[in-house]
Amino acid sequence: MSFFYKNHQFPVCARCTGFYTGLAVFLIYNLFYPINYTINLLIISIILMIPAAIDGLTQLMELRQSNNNLRFLTGLVGGIGLIIFMKIY
Repeated sequence: MSFFYKNHQFPVCARCTGFYTGLAVFLIYNLFYPINYTINLLIISIILMIPAAIDGLTQLMELRQSNNNLRFLTGLVGGIGLIIFMKIY
């Protein structure tokens, strides 16, 4: 499922839109506020990716039905965690 804008469907799903938004927001934030990357930040980045994984897996196993708002939110948080993880390594 993806978002629609003026009767046009987004080319990526809502969760991926959240991931891309989270990546962009964090990179812009990091330009103005440099971050000291530590092992604690690595742990936080992994924790931030967990909600997207849980949402995606429970939906894949058909345990529940997700919606675009939840997908976007978990993708946003996961995107921030992913970019922190990628910048550390």
